[in-house]
Amino acid sequence: MNALVLLACILFILMLLIGGKKGVRSFWAIFLNFGVLLFTIIIMTVPQADPIILTMIASTVISCINLFYINEVNSKTKTAFIATIITVVILLFLILIVTENAMIQGFGEEEVEELSYFSLYIGIDFVKIAASVIIMSTIGAITDTAIAISSPMREMFHHHPSISKRDLFAFGISIGKDILGTSTNTLFFAFFGGYLALLIWFKDLSYSIGEIVNSKIFIAEVMTILCAGIGVALIIPITAWINSYFLVKRREKATMTGTRK
Repeated sequence: MNALVLLACILFILMLLIGGKKGVRSFWAIFLNFGVLLFTIIIMTVPQADPIILTMIASTVISCINLFYINEVNSKTKTAFIATIITVVILLFLILIVTENAMIQGFGEEEVEELSYFSLYIGIDFVKIAASVIIMSTIGAITDTAIAISSPMREMFHHHPSISKRDLFAFGISIGKDILGTSTNTLFFAFFGGYLALLIWFKDLSYSIGEIVNSKIFIAEVMTILCAGIGVALIIPITAWINSYFLVKRREKATMTGTRK
């Protein structure tokens, strides 16, 4: 416990020194997001609750925390929020289809021994649970990519107010190209590092490559990585288009108002 407190204090000090007030808000946002996830998990254990609806609500709240609480309410966070919600909805439908057809929901045979003492008849749709897990795993990367594109696009529009919608969209796409590779690789190494013990376990069980590839646990994690990468790729054109549309529309509206005056 002392080590956790020490690490938390070091993180808080560094975020305060480097990020200032925004760094402090980012630090508290970690605990707020944890509270949202914990509350969502508790509600999901209720058989009458729909995991998909809960996931959408939780994703919306987490997006509000990561965008509006940390970066305040402005044009870049509003467009990033809209793009995030659109991407999550599209990704959710894709994940539901893939999860049901790939049959990665539920537990793998490697987990049977640990779960043999518990009843598996808990009245919860594990297809929806699997989809919810993937969405929760990607929401952070999606909001991060959205704000990373929205913020420089607004700065470009501020310094070049006469820029066309097409050029502004192309600028957003060019930014997305720069961060796409690093974001997807970050997701890959994050999941790989978290499940390194699983690969070691497969080695101890003398699994062949075919058995590893066909393992439900392994496939579920690989699909999570792939879906997260798809979400990061989708958010780039969506954010770029929404930003270019609203920024140019605001300029046209301001021009029309000035002409009338």
